[in-house]
Amino acid sequence: MQPFTDPEAVARYVDETPRKVPGFADLQRMAMVLLAEHAPGAADILVLGAGGGSEMKAFAQAQPRWRLLGVDPSPQMLDLARRVLGPLRTRVTLLEGYVEDAPAGPFDGAACLLTLHFLARKERLRTLAQLHARLRPGAPLVVAHHSCPQEGMLRHWLERSVAFAGGARADPAQVSASAALMADRLPVLSAAEDEALLAEAGFSDIALFYAGFTFRGWVALA
Repeated sequence: MQPFTDPEAVARYVDETPRKVPGFADLQRMAMVLLAEHAPGAADILVLGAGGGSEMKAFAQAQPRWRLLGVDPSPQMLDLARRVLGPLRTRVTLLEGYVEDAPAGPFDGAACLLTLHFLARKERLRTLAQLHARLRPGAPLVVAHHSCPQEGMLRHWLERSVAFAGGARADPAQVSASAALMADRLPVLSAAEDEALLAEAGFSDIALFYAGFTFRGWVALA
């Protein structure tokens, strides 16, 4: 979590994240569409890992009757979310903490974008189970994070993601070093493991809706 407490890293987050994540803005729009399929017009939506505020801004702009609760452990990232939300922040409640600090709900939907790849398998399963417990039956969960599409190929796929973020002038040696560091520090699971964890946490109707190099996104129902 250190990058999300470092002021310089937090300041760069808004500009750097769209460069690193293929279709970043469209990912948020797709998440909104998938949540709206099952959520009522005036829905209560839980956003876990909400620091930065981008997805909450997209949700609030598209769904003026949604009530959003954003949860994040980093006060610096929550401050960034307030700045990103601007006038929309009056429609969002921000809570410093983790999923267990969120109200019991039940919520009409939940999103957890670009967050779960920081959690080891056991903690990830616990977090998914806590999200499931806070959703009404049949409510959707949308997740997206680093996930390896091929067993044993994580380093290779991370190099592709890093090269994408670096653009045409990306230095191959730097790409390789960055990918090695990510592979060492991030507990990235395979796509099959990610789907199995969603099922183990109690979710059904699990479907892949987004894929971009090492990033994968799923929608599932409680």
